[in-house]
Amino acid sequence: MENRMINANLREFAAYLRREEKSAGTVEKYLRDAAAFVVHMEGKSVTKDDVAAWRDGLVTRGYAPTTVNSMVASVNAFLRFSGREECRVKALRLQRRVFRDRSRELTREEYDRLLAAAGGKPRLALLMETICATGIRVSEVQFITVEAAREGRAEISLKGKIRVILLPGKLCRKLLRYAKQQKTASGAIFRTRSGKPISRRQIWAEMKALCEEAGVERSKVFPHNLRHLFARMFYRVTRDMAKLADVLGHSSIETTRIYLISTGEEHARVLDRLGLVS
Repeated sequence: MENRMINANLREFAAYLRREEKSAGTVEKYLRDAAAFVVHMEGKSVTKDDVAAWRDGLVTRGYAPTTVNSMVASVNAFLRFSGREECRVKALRLQRRVFRDRSRELTREEYDRLLAAAGGKPRLALLMETICATGIRVSEVQFITVEAAREGRAEISLKGKIRVILLPGKLCRKLLRYAKQQKTASGAIFRTRSGKPISRRQIWAEMKALCEEAGVERSKVFPHNLRHLFARMFYRVTRDMAKLADVLGHSSIETTRIYLISTGEEHARVLDRLGLVS
């Protein structure tokens, strides 16, 4: 496989992913991982051993196992699309996680500090509140419209799935007030100056810019962490994992469970309460 052929395949791969109705974020990630693999191969023909060596090399270079597996999924999809399914490799076998890394967990107090730091940026502050108060994905922000705020519910249609989420009354009032200030009579509420829906990349960058002023580690500040905070707070109130899975749009409760695992410190406190050390 020559570089020219591989590059053409990447362009065709992108079109294929879009036809499969993958989200913009998924398409971007799959292409990024596939392109990195193409560069790694330096134009050489690909064998299964090559792919396995690339995967194992990621581990050696210090990539987190979950990151390695997400990259393997991307490259496997690319290989299947390219007619090289025989070169696909298995993901790393991971032990089921018992607790999460505290350095990645955004607390309620840190969320409040981020909102305070965004005080001079009303769009960003309201956007963060919207994600955190509803549990939507960053790719679903486009479905928060003037019409949805008026009705108190938003219909989200992505990846062939449709679900309805309820919007808290207080949030609806804030959304409608903001839309009126921006002279937005209908459609998406969160827009750029040119009138286009705000992109996930811009949301990410604007949130990261708050870290220093808010005194929150950069590793904790990204849109999806607001969704995780929503999940933990929702479950703390309802203790209903099935309901939470429906709200988040998960097809598997196992996915939802990942959102709820405790930090190492919380796990350690549970072990101390067992009183099994004299």
